[in-house]
Amino acid sequence: MEFKRNILITGGAGFIGSHVVRLFATKYPDYRIVNLDKLTYAGNLANLKDIEGKTNYTFVKADICDFDKMMALMSQYRIDGIIHLAAESHVDRSIKDPFTFARTNVMGTLSLLQAAKLYWESLPEKYDGKRFYHISTDEVYGALELTAPEGVESPFTTKASSLEHHQAYGREFFTETTKYDPHSPYSASKASSDHFVRAFHDTYGMPTIVTNCSNNYGPYQFPEKLIPLFINNIRHRKPLPVYGKGENVRDWLYVEDHARAIDTIFHNGKTADTYNIGGFNEWKNIDLIKVIIKTVDRMLGNPEGYSLGLITYVTDRQGHDLRYAIDSRKIQRELGWEPSLQFEEGIEKTVRWYLDNQEWLDLVTSGEYQTYYDKMYGNR
Repeated sequence: MEFKRNILITGGAGFIGSHVVRLFATKYPDYRIVNLDKLTYAGNLANLKDIEGKTNYTFVKADICDFDKMMALMSQYRIDGIIHLAAESHVDRSIKDPFTFARTNVMGTLSLLQAAKLYWESLPEKYDGKRFYHISTDEVYGALELTAPEGVESPFTTKASSLEHHQAYGREFFTETTKYDPHSPYSASKASSDHFVRAFHDTYGMPTIVTNCSNNYGPYQFPEKLIPLFINNIRHRKPLPVYGKGENVRDWLYVEDHARAIDTIFHNGKTADTYNIGGFNEWKNIDLIKVIIKTVDRMLGNPEGYSLGLITYVTDRQGHDLRYAIDSRKIQRELGWEPSLQFEEGIEKTVRWYLDNQEWLDLVTSGEYQTYYDKMYGNR
């Protein structure tokens, strides 16, 4: 079958990647979608079992650091578009093992860039019709101030905040021109990869795009991350570890909204441009946790406040940034994208999904998913 486009999506068995693969494979039956994933601990083919039979979907198990393999894949599948999500992403793991993050996030991205460069430059049309889209994080920008002006009540409450709410208090936001100031090994590795992507455009003319996104949440997220971890811990009556006093603020975006943004930018974004993707949905960690507790308890039939006693304050993370906040007005203004869900709606869908998919959650948290799905999928 001749496909209109041949898209390589790296990290497609992971959390965000699986949602992007599903969206593209379903929405574009005339595209060949090649899902490349190393299947590290965070990669899980069960995330995509509903689309694995599609004729336009192909899975390849490989490491983006394997340059020869990347070169072979580019020509084998005649790749004309890359959506690069493969990355080590957990800050705590980066603090303990920064070398792995540098290898995957920096050298892996460079390997992929060079393979795309050499393959595309070998073609008669060169870079015409090609696109290298690199997905990054808001953490590369560093941290923003939290304190409200003197005599003014903080806008961070148990209700999700809006852009207008924060502008009224003179809040700052990360924009596409904010200076990079990474504070963790994870964010430093992502900042480096962002610079390499832009350098390949400036040096070789490669058609690249970079996006920086806020915290994602939703189905299929590996339960080392806050929301699925706490849902699972409430289920099992385990402690809910809160860093410091729980005062850190994050902007939350439902993962399917992020996937829609990636689709929009891949097809309509300007080459060599940067877009910030966020939900204008800032929450203090402790307020977010209380919403999760209230929602899970209600869905499990527990009395209101039943699981509040599970909150356990622990020593703060090293170099823990106080606040992240994305200004995503550029993508709204130029490309017409905006988030479809506010946090209260998204958390309802998210909690319900994890409670309805307890087998998936139990297999992942126990580690059994790696052998279980290797058998199911033939250890591909």
